[in-house]
Amino acid sequence: MGRRKLPKVAGPMPLELPSSTMRAMVELAMDRIVRHIETLPTQPMHAVAGGKKLARMLKEPLPEVGTPYERLLRLVFGRVIPASLNTASPGYLAYVPGGGLFHAAVADLIADATNRYVGMWQAAPGLVQLEKNVLDWFAAMLDLPAGSGGLLTTGGSLGTLTALVTARHERLPPEFQRGVLYVSEEVHHAVTKSAVIAGFLRERVRVLPTDERRRIRLDTLEQAIAVDREAGLTPFCVVGSAGTVNTGAIDDLGALAALARREGLWFHVDAAYGGFFALTERGKRLLAGIELADSVVLDPHKGLFLPYGTGCVLVRDRFALERAHAVRAAYLPAKETDEEVIDFCDMGPELSRDNRGLRVWLPLKMHGAATFRAALDEKLDLAAYAFEALSREPGIEVGDPPALSLFAWRFRPTGVTGEALDIANRRLLSAINQRQRVLLTGTTLREGFFIRFCVLSFRTHREHIELALEDIRAELTASRTVG
Repeated sequence: MGRRKLPKVAGPMPLELPSSTMRAMVELAMDRIVRHIETLPTQPMHAVAGGKKLARMLKEPLPEVGTPYERLLRLVFGRVIPASLNTASPGYLAYVPGGGLFHAAVADLIADATNRYVGMWQAAPGLVQLEKNVLDWFAAMLDLPAGSGGLLTTGGSLGTLTALVTARHERLPPEFQRGVLYVSEEVHHAVTKSAVIAGFLRERVRVLPTDERRRIRLDTLEQAIAVDREAGLTPFCVVGSAGTVNTGAIDDLGALAALARREGLWFHVDAAYGGFFALTERGKRLLAGIELADSVVLDPHKGLFLPYGTGCVLVRDRFALERAHAVRAAYLPAKETDEEVIDFCDMGPELSRDNRGLRVWLPLKMHGAATFRAALDEKLDLAAYAFEALSREPGIEVGDPPALSLFAWRFRPTGVTGEALDIANRRLLSAINQRQRVLLTGTTLREGFFIRFCVLSFRTHREHIELALEDIRAELTASRTVG
């Protein structure tokens, strides 16, 4: 049986497609998608060289007439998608991996094709409830109290902005410019960016030092709060990290919560990377204190392996979100008085929003939490294995064992220090990545340049860690020989 083709049409292609065309479009796309997913392990890890040339080639004016669908598929899968970092590969150990569960793609096809509006309960009560179920599951996972709630966002950045606007509304007067936010030097840049977008002066974001385990120093935090109050400023929020992007460090969340409560500060936890490890027994212990947060940001597109564009903000008192964001208009339906009914448009900045709930709900319902728990436990084990293997390599400097699935390390040859040491590690990183079997990234800590190792793809297993270690050892041997 030959491959299905789209029917030829004379003149412009109609927007209301016949069923045969819809089926053919999906099947032709599926041929490409399945081939792409099945070949992920053998695809290059990075192929962005020549990106400017490609971008110039793709520039074009608004088309007046259409292009055949098959030709467009050839362009997208043949030229456009390959010119990228292979973020869905099992060898992707860079940044924070984004696996992209296929289940979620199917859910998005359903959501986009049916195109129901979920910003307000009245427009799609069933779909809104499914999304609320997801949020309730996340809150229960973190042991947040009854009355908590939130919404799914495009990612941790929008979730953080939503949380900080809520904290500003709850802790500061309308003239809020004297408010001060406290973060550690390891905080994600999304926090600072969100504070600036929320209207705070950059200098009102106090960046505080960390201890030897890269956790925010509580003594310095207390001193900073006292100094700012003495200066007539208003401390209002402290941010704790539940897994930093640099090293995976976890702040002492319980102690931070107690300090915030004593000082009357809003306690926000950035758990975008690490929060879903609370599904595991080890993660639950490591994240103790997160249940005391006033707000938490999670990224299902990290810890639940979902596609990019799936974030979450949870707030201890969900009505705080409404107090900060709800604005009514005559053309909108009257607000429901039943507290069980929620309108997501009142809880964040978006009135129009896509149906994000289905892409989270479907895989969780299909597999259950146990499957995700097992996958996350595997990532913890794989990171610990990689750390132990590297710590035995001569000349390798590692810090504390990974709290979760991320750690930083560097090659430290005898007698090499300062800028020369950083250059040596940048070259080592480049050489490892040029092998095209795994992809690592680097970061700069206070000691200098380090290489990161982050395990968080559902496709990454023991054999892929062995490939990474094999390539690292081979390039270490080459570096020692050259040295």
